[in-house]
Order: sequence, then C-alpha cells, then structure tokens
Amino acid sequence: MYILFFLISGHGTKGVFELLSGWRRTRENLPFKDRVADAYSDVMVSYTMTSSLYFIAFGMGASPFTNIEAVKVFCQNMCVSILLNYFYIFSFFGSCLVFAGQLEQNRYHSIFCCKIPSAEYLDRKPVWFQTMMNDGHQHTSHHETNPYQHHFIQHFLREHYNEWITNIYVKPFVVILYLIYASFSFMGCLQINDGANIINLLASESPSVSYALIQQKYFSNYSPVIGFYIYEPLEYWNGTVQEDLKTLSQGFNTVSWIEQYYQYLRVGNISATNKSDFINILQSSFLKKPEFQHFKNDIIFSKAGDENNIIASRLYLVARTSENTQREAVELLEKLRPLSLIQSIKFIVFNPTFVFMDHYGLSVTMPVLISGFGILLVLILTFFLVIHPLGNFWLILSVTSIELGVLGLMTLWNVDMDCISILCLIYTLNFAIDHCAPLLYTFVLATEHTRTQCIKNSLQEHGTAILQNVSSFLIGLVPLLFVPSNLTFTLFKCLLLAGSCTLLHCFVILPVFLTFFPPSKKHHKKKKRAKRKEREEIECIEIQENPDHVTAV
Repeated sequence: MYILFFLISGHGTKGVFELLSGWRRTRENLPFKDRVADAYSDVMVSYTMTSSLYFIAFGMGASPFTNIEAVKVFCQNMCVSILLNYFYIFSFFGSCLVFAGQLEQNRYHSIFCCKIPSAEYLDRKPVWFQTMMNDGHQHTSHHETNPYQHHFIQHFLREHYNEWITNIYVKPFVVILYLIYASFSFMGCLQINDGANIINLLASESPSVSYALIQQKYFSNYSPVIGFYIYEPLEYWNGTVQEDLKTLSQGFNTVSWIEQYYQYLRVGNISATNKSDFINILQSSFLKKPEFQHFKNDIIFSKAGDENNIIASRLYLVARTSENTQREAVELLEKLRPLSLIQSIKFIVFNPTFVFMDHYGLSVTMPVLISGFGILLVLILTFFLVIHPLGNFWLILSVTSIELGVLGLMTLWNVDMDCISILCLIYTLNFAIDHCAPLLYTFVLATEHTRTQCIKNSLQEHGTAILQNVSSFLIGLVPLLFVPSNLTFTLFKCLLLAGSCTLLHCFVILPVFLTFFPPSKKHHKKKKRAKRKEREEIECIEIQENPDHVTAV
C-alpha cells in the first residue's frame, strides 16, 4: 500500500497549494473571514470537481467489473483516502487559514505566535533575528492590496517566463518539440508489452532473479512444466480412455506414469484389460520397481472393502516454444482450459506461473478501456456543468495527449503493463485533469483583448500552485530509487512520466498552442468597444442637456 501515499499526495498537495495560492491572492486589508470566503470561492469549486472525478475513476476500479483483486482493493482504499483528504482540506486546512489570518491581521508571528517587533527594533538586531522575526513582507508595502505579486515564483512567471514562452521566435521550437513528443508516444504505444514476466515481481538483487534470467537465457524454448490433474475415477484400462489421454497430451513432451505403465505392460507382454488386473499389476509390480517408485505420489488410491480404486492422478506436460515463451504459454493455457470443460475426462491444468498469467491476462486492454471510459466520463461531466464548450474540448485533448504520452514513453522505457502501471495510468488521467483544468478554464473565461494576454494571466494565477505541487510530487519520488524492487522502480518511472508530461503541457505546450488556436478573444474586444461607445453616447447626451455643467467644469 506504499503506492497509496504517492498517489494521494499528488492530489492532496494540489488542493493545499491551490487554496494557499487563493489565500495569497486576496487583499490583506480585508477581514480574515472575507479572505477565507474569497479563497474558498476561488478554489474549492474546481477542487471539488477534480476530487469527484478522482472518486469516480477509482470507484470504477473498485467496482465488481474489475477482475484483478489487488487493483480492486487498492482503488477502494484510494476512494476512502480521497474523501478523507477532501474533508481535511475543506475543514482543518481552512481552519488553519482562519487562524493564520487572525495572526496576520493582528501582526503576530505565524510560527512563534508572538507580536512582530517594529521595524526600528528589528534594525538594531542581528541578521538572524531579523530573518526569524520578519513577517515575510516589506514593511513599506505591508498594506499593499496584492503582496502575492512579490512571491519569487510569481515574479519569475510574470516578468520572465510569460514573456519568453509567448515570444514569436520560441513558438516554432515548441511545435517541433510537441511533434517529437507525439512521435515517440505513438511509437511507444505500438510496442506495448504485457506484464507476464515474473521477474518484475521479484526483488532486484534476489537469487530468484538470477535463476529466472538463466532459465530464460538457456531454456526459454520450453514452456513451464504444466501439471495435468485428473480428479475423477477413470477406466484407465479402457482403450477409449487411453486414446482420449493421448489426444489431450498430443504435441507435448510428457512425464507420465500412464505412458510408462503402458510401455511396461507392452515390454513384459502383460495383459491388463480389466480393472483388477490393471490395478494389481500397477501396485504389486510396476510401483515396486526402483525406477518407477517416484510415480507413487502421482496416483491416489482408495480402498472400498477388498477392492482398490484410482480416484485421482496427475501427469506433467512440457511444450516446445519459440523465444516468446510468455506469450505462447498464455496461448497454451487458453487452449487447454476450454478442453477441460468439453472433454469427457475431468481435469485441470496448473502451473504457479499461471497465477501471474491470469493476473495480467487483460493488462493491455484494461487500462485502455478504463482510461477511455474515464475520458468519456470527464467529457460528459464537464459538458453537463457547461463551464465552456471549448474549455471542455481543450481539456479532453490535453488529458488524452498526456495519457498517450505516458503510455508510449513508459513502453520505450522498458515498462511492461502490470498492475502498477495500470494504476499509474488511471492516476495519470486524474492528475492531468487536476492541473490542466484550472489553467484552461481561466484562459477560456478571460476577457483580455488577446490570447497571449489571457494565457499570461492564467499562468500568473495558477502557475505557481501547479509548479509547487508538481515539484513537490517529483521530489517525493526520489526515495523510490533506493528501494531494491522492480515494482517500485516501475512506480517511479510511471509517476515521473506522469508529472513530467503534465508539467510539459501546462508550462510549454498549452501556453503556445492556445495563442493561435480557438477560442478567439475578438468578441471581448467588440463588447468592450460597444460598452465604451455606449458610455460616450451617454456622456454626450448629458453634456447636451447640461451645457452649464460643461462651462463650470
């Protein structure tokens, strides 16, 4: 369940940074109650929406339609964590903001809760004391309406990055970068591998890995040893039953007491055409031989009075395969299991690796189906809320681009489709919505004259929170590099790609593509011109009606 911490932290810290950013955008001269109300109204609507999407997406994974129990249990815990995280931010963190607002309004220190000394008193103290007791603002501008503008990330985005990314000479390179990104993503999506390799489930330095690598290198042209278990009494002495068993084992190299016993009877020219002769010779002669004694564990006898019966037995099958052992083993499993349902002989086939083959049988199709259904669900929900049609369209495009990018790049990074990568792909869908939605909707609802100015304001409003959250998320992944586990390294790769692709879209791709694709901002110009013209006409009418007022002015 350690993966739960990393996934829920990405959404939880996003809510914290967004609410903190909304708090900092409020004016300090307002009462703290009004500041909290403004911060909540600015942030909690979008955060409630994204939390709902998280809950719905992982609720799909926790539903009975999910056939992987590990994924189902994880999604159930994830749903509970999302609810607890939402109520934590809505209640406790909001209470912390109220407490911080009271301290700030009364000029108390936010850590030591003591009165902040005056500027004259601080000037007489050492530098370390000034640093510890400073309130974080320039004293000359303590009552500025928006001190958040002095935050170093906010200043960097406003004064440097926004001008650079919207520069006309930078845009062609961003388009080329996206074409390269899309090409590699598409190439990776065509090379998706399933996660049926058992090595991915082992510790990196364990002896089992060495064994599995040697086995795959030198003996990969043979399938796993398949146990063939007959769990009903059979007339083994019957020629028809013997032919059915030969038909079922056709194409396999067999290790079978049945074949060895039949050969023993033929070599000794012994007749065993009825039940009593067959079982008596088997027990008294065949199984007494030293070379055949190891077959005793493969036959289960039962005694009813003076009569012995064979109630169950087993044999082993080995198939010759090509280099793609895992895929052919899955195909063998898919062929043998239906035969156990239609044949007159009741049997089951089993090998410990079949557990993992069953576990990942749908590992390629399942994430595609869940991600596709999730995108469709987002489309329906966002259009139902009618925030903005073009904003919904851009959100779907952005999320699809990020999802396919993570899927393709992790394939090129030698990540197979196992349960960890499936969960990360489901999480990437929500992580992308969490960060792209506020940026896109702020852009499409902006009323500035140009798209460039709109995207600048969007980055200035949400860029700090996005950058802080993604940076904290990526830094939190560093300890995963020191865990000697292939699954943990898979988790690190997938989450690193999810955070990097989301950051790339929010700060590079979307700011450029939104400047020369719809929505257009010309109608805002027309509205402002119409309002200005109407205002000028009203002023002219007033002047005509009150010429003395003009003279007086």
